[in-house]
Amino acid sequence: MKKLLLVSILSLSFGSLLAQNGTYWQQHVDYKMDVSMDVKTYQYKGKQELVYTNNSPDTLRKVYYHLFNNAFQPGSEMDARIQSIKDPDGRMVTKVKVGDKEVKESRIKNLKPNEIGYLRISNFKQDGVVASAKEIGTILEVTLAKPILPNSKTTFTLDFDGQVPIQIRRSGRNNAEGVELSMAQWYPKLAEFDFEGWHADPYIAREFHGVWGNFDVNITIDKDYVLGGTGYLQNKNEIGHGYQDQGVVVSVPKKTKTLTWHFNAPMVHDFTWAADKDYIHDVVKGPNGVDLHFLYKNNPKYIQNWKNLQPKTVQLMEIYNKTVGDYPYKQYSVIQGGDGGMEYAMCTLILGQGTFDGLLGVTAHEMAHSWFQHILASNESKHGWMDEGFTSFLEDFGLNEIADKKVENPFAAAYKGYFAMVNSGKELPQGTHADRFDENRVYSVTSYSKGEIFLAQLIYLIGKENLFKTLKKYYSDFKFKHPTPNDIKRSAERVSGANLDWYLVDWTETTNTIDYGIKEVKENADKTTVTLERIGRMPMPIDLTVEYTDGTTESFYIPLRMMSFEKENPNPAVKRTVLNDWAWAYPTFEFNIAKSKASIKKITIDPSGLMADLKMENNTYEIK
Repeated sequence: MKKLLLVSILSLSFGSLLAQNGTYWQQHVDYKMDVSMDVKTYQYKGKQELVYTNNSPDTLRKVYYHLFNNAFQPGSEMDARIQSIKDPDGRMVTKVKVGDKEVKESRIKNLKPNEIGYLRISNFKQDGVVASAKEIGTILEVTLAKPILPNSKTTFTLDFDGQVPIQIRRSGRNNAEGVELSMAQWYPKLAEFDFEGWHADPYIAREFHGVWGNFDVNITIDKDYVLGGTGYLQNKNEIGHGYQDQGVVVSVPKKTKTLTWHFNAPMVHDFTWAADKDYIHDVVKGPNGVDLHFLYKNNPKYIQNWKNLQPKTVQLMEIYNKTVGDYPYKQYSVIQGGDGGMEYAMCTLILGQGTFDGLLGVTAHEMAHSWFQHILASNESKHGWMDEGFTSFLEDFGLNEIADKKVENPFAAAYKGYFAMVNSGKELPQGTHADRFDENRVYSVTSYSKGEIFLAQLIYLIGKENLFKTLKKYYSDFKFKHPTPNDIKRSAERVSGANLDWYLVDWTETTNTIDYGIKEVKENADKTTVTLERIGRMPMPIDLTVEYTDGTTESFYIPLRMMSFEKENPNPAVKRTVLNDWAWAYPTFEFNIAKSKASIKKITIDPSGLMADLKMENNTYEIK
């Protein structure tokens, strides 16, 4: 598909968003940036023009920009957080000796002036009129020259000077694997304003939230560097480096010292790039004609891993498309850079050394973020579990689908991590702001593992078919929007017909746990009476199987009254009896099995393991 046609189609589909949900609205930005990078000093200069469309019903008198680079300075909030948290991120600390003890010290704390990051703004104007701009840490607070009325546009212009910090977290220069420039969160980025108000969070540690829009970016840099990142390269035949169309001669003047890379990125909420003189650049075709770019260091030890990664990435994109919905762009780049793995618009920056399984795993996770974050753009700071958890679910599902040997429950590790956190006594509600967790470990398990279980447990609640229908509906209804926790819940309700508000509240807003047990099994004439008990605060429907001494199996299903729902039999080959519903207020539930106790070998609550029952030891009654 030609680029012009692609942009037209994207514009048409995105333009209809505001009408889909009636009162739903979101802001829009159109960026134009010209930046010049000095690769000797790692300093850069830029100009930015931003057309801001206020689709809100509010009159705006201030706007806020993120200046992420400013976090990488001694004394910043990020520096203070590293020094105060119990388990600082290992990538952001260094070990030093204090007396006889070895302690962890913030890497930011001792940065020299030529090693820090900064982003300085000058000449800020609104529609040509000077506006008051005040820098407060990683936030630029702008008092407007004139209010922005509802349903109107205004144009902001500014100049910026930046310095790329020593690579400490996500962005920076000269990372652990020698990648020279990982340019994430590098430009003045307008903060999001939505129905909740402004989201101008300082950059302390966590993730990001942005305004949907279009980017037109020119990057001028030494001609020996190879770039990859967000957007479509507009001047391939001037650039070369593996980007040019096949059979076309690259028209780079021999005497030129720099090249200007021109990128367009339609309808994204971020723009990221990386650059290195030693990148190998491969391109393979993915599903639906998507170009999959792979940029990685020319290290003979790891080249084969990167070659082997490419067909697996194609497979994963096919599975993600089938499971959630089609990836809407025509390009995605997997780039060696950064520190571990981090998702960005139309690309990821990942570490490229280590084992092949590690490389595949991080790629599977970061590419899955294209669906659960860069197309379904939830607020990562407030609802990290929607971002990291749903991504982890898709990652584990996808890796299991392409594995040589599939496992019954690919989400088992998430349950294990969640149980360990709960038993530690350190759990906080998932609604805790990402920067407010007492420990990094608790944030990670809460967002990744417990967030993954939110979806996996829906298989237990409404059935596997309904869960995967829910993912497709959620994507269809909320792509290129900013969905909230209620939106995924309502998608599941619309698909299944179940009432799930109790599930959203208990699982994400509290630390209530699930614990059901088999309290008693007793003879009752020619029958057996089974008494179950709810020990944890959180209610659930119950799947239960009975294995008999003659080798047969029978299942029982106890609906949860507040769900107003009856799940399809997950195993039609086994006879199932649907019992009366169980209301939460009753701590016990009693039912009869139409066979004698002597004929029973084993009774099990939730043999699937998909209900996050905290104490599995009371889920089984076995006669030995």
